[in-house]
Amino acid sequence: MKPHQILRVTKSFTFEMAHALAGYDGDCRNIHGHSYKLFVTLRGRPLQQSGHPKDGMVMDFSQLKKLVREKVLDTYDHALALNGMASQVVAMELAKHYGKVVALPFQPTCENLLLDIVEKIQGSLPPAVELFEVKLFETATSYSVWCMEDESTMP
Repeated sequence: MKPHQILRVTKSFTFEMAHALAGYDGDCRNIHGHSYKLFVTLRGRPLQQSGHPKDGMVMDFSQLKKLVREKVLDTYDHALALNGMASQVVAMELAKHYGKVVALPFQPTCENLLLDIVEKIQGSLPPAVELFEVKLFETATSYSVWCMEDESTMP
């Protein structure tokens, strides 16, 4: 094995969430739910420390699972996400009766949720590991992708 090779590792997650798009001109303005699939890809060099229990790992998958659970899933899983700017009163009233309502400062589209997830994960990774790509599937055929490499190519 060549030392110091860069690898990518990916862990997938699933969560259930309802949302509504305030002011939208189609069916998605109504409260509806999705079974989201989230794929988090990290990039880094595997630990090269013979005898260490994590020798060969870019990041322990259990650590990544814990991070994503705390930063993303605990917030979004089995929640109703609404644009807090347009629906603050509705969100507070619904939360009284149904519990987990997340009032967001943005429209809860797949794209905006993805960017929020990227921000939450990026700030919590160990220094030697980079967030490389995140995919968020809203349905089996519709998803959004963030890739680190795109950050420097778009104006």
